[in-house]
Amino acid sequence: MPETFDVIVIGGGPGGYVSAIRCAQLGLKTAVVEREKLGGICLNWGCIPTKALLRSSEIFHLMHRLNEFGFSADNIRFDLAKIVERSRKVSQQLSGGVAFLMKKHKIAVIAGEATLAGAGRIQVGDKDYAAKNIVLATGARARTLPGLEPDGKLIWTYREAMVPDTFPKSLLVVGSGAIGIEFASFYRTLGAEVTVVEILDRVLPVEDEEISQLAQKAFVKQGMKIRVATGVEKLETSNGTVTATLKAKDGKTESLAVERVILAMGIVGNVEGLEKSGVRIEKTHVVVDEWGATGVQGLWAIGDLVGPPWLAHKAMHEGVIVAERIAGVKGTHPLDTSNVPGCTYCWPQVASIGMTESKAKASGRKIKVGRFPFIGNGKAIALGDAEGLVKTVFDAETGELLGAHMIGAEVTELIQGYAIARTGELTDADLARTIFPHPTLSEMMHEAVLDADKRALHI
Repeated sequence: MPETFDVIVIGGGPGGYVSAIRCAQLGLKTAVVEREKLGGICLNWGCIPTKALLRSSEIFHLMHRLNEFGFSADNIRFDLAKIVERSRKVSQQLSGGVAFLMKKHKIAVIAGEATLAGAGRIQVGDKDYAAKNIVLATGARARTLPGLEPDGKLIWTYREAMVPDTFPKSLLVVGSGAIGIEFASFYRTLGAEVTVVEILDRVLPVEDEEISQLAQKAFVKQGMKIRVATGVEKLETSNGTVTATLKAKDGKTESLAVERVILAMGIVGNVEGLEKSGVRIEKTHVVVDEWGATGVQGLWAIGDLVGPPWLAHKAMHEGVIVAERIAGVKGTHPLDTSNVPGCTYCWPQVASIGMTESKAKASGRKIKVGRFPFIGNGKAIALGDAEGLVKTVFDAETGELLGAHMIGAEVTELIQGYAIARTGELTDADLARTIFPHPTLSEMMHEAVLDADKRALHI
């Protein structure tokens, strides 16, 4: 007889392990199946280790500005092996933390690759397991295109880019979404010659157009070469060099030789093995309703597997929703993806939530927009990071906060304020009468609200 659980979660990434914890909290006998390391891509090869790498590059950048702050130092250099080692240790610590949480909540951890074996049943190796509810949290992997396949040596995905054995003097990044730009920022800050190629007409294309323009201006100022409206036709490797053929939308071609290439062209869902399960698959992602239900009795799906936005915090929230839906918790709300903030941890940082200005206009609403520059904020000037902008988009008639967009120091820590505002359905008037502490960067959020009504106090 198969070992039986109330819930089996397939995948131990952020969505999967959080869903399992919530199931256990609600009294359900729960198991997690993981084929690699607990924490999934996020903790082991994504969100966390990249932030550790970026922290090292941030320190390196600040060390070259010591004179501004009254310090001096000679012969500033970095040790790549130690930077990578620290990043891996951070990941290991957090993966171990997830293992502790599984033990604390009495969640069974099954090592191996799960195969669906009929209604309410899975197989891992030669063992069978059964559960009334199965949660698919198998995540996603890097997208590849014909002629642009990684070789793990000269042409990298995010995995190889995270653990380089030598530092490339020149680098081509294909794709300017969050993953591509974060790696471009890391390597450029440490001194590599970086070229970013984007098939669309601007970098960070999901962001507000004004923020994208400011970001590109900052990247170019740092020495990055940006090629927008440009694709990569082919990659050829020879003697430790990759030669890329670039083709712009106007038909012009360009040949570029670099030491390494990072492919960051998006991700595809890990849907293999689900074809006969009865779930609907579109564009490599499982289709679910607002509660994470697949339409197959007892089969749920969450996280990157179900499509954009491909963010760990979105997956975690979905994991909780599914757990509470399974347990019959009253008052659970379905996910509103318009309230999911997005963050890019490049330099300068970028963060946003809700509609861009252009999408708000396209919705047919009458809107009002507020802006406040970092140069008008005392804390930003004191920190020596006075380049940036906070932007708000409101419905001019109802005062609803439609969207907020930021670029500058620590904006990834600030965006949650606007996330709370949108979730709580606060209006411009509510935010205007909210007291923000001084001196803080968060004051700019208040000023950007006031500016939408031409009431900003410090510009």
